[in-house]
Amino acid sequence: MERLNSEGIPRDQLKWSLTQEHIVRAARRINQCLLCRRRRVNAAGLCEVCYALLVDPEEQALVNRWLVEEGP
Repeated sequence: MERLNSEGIPRDQLKWSLTQEHIVRAARRINQCLLCRRRRVNAAGLCEVCYALLVDPEEQALVNRWLVEEGP
């Protein structure tokens, strides 16, 4: 499936990206989702839509670390 916005990171690179503090902090600084580039992101750099669509337990765990601990 083609991505709607090619500026975001590829979906298969989300796990790696969530371990890279500089990538997540950059998404938060510009307030754009890592994946889709929508505005208004959480502490993990994801918008509410992309956050709601997470199904991989490993991705959810990485995101939760950002939400709870503010870091990878």
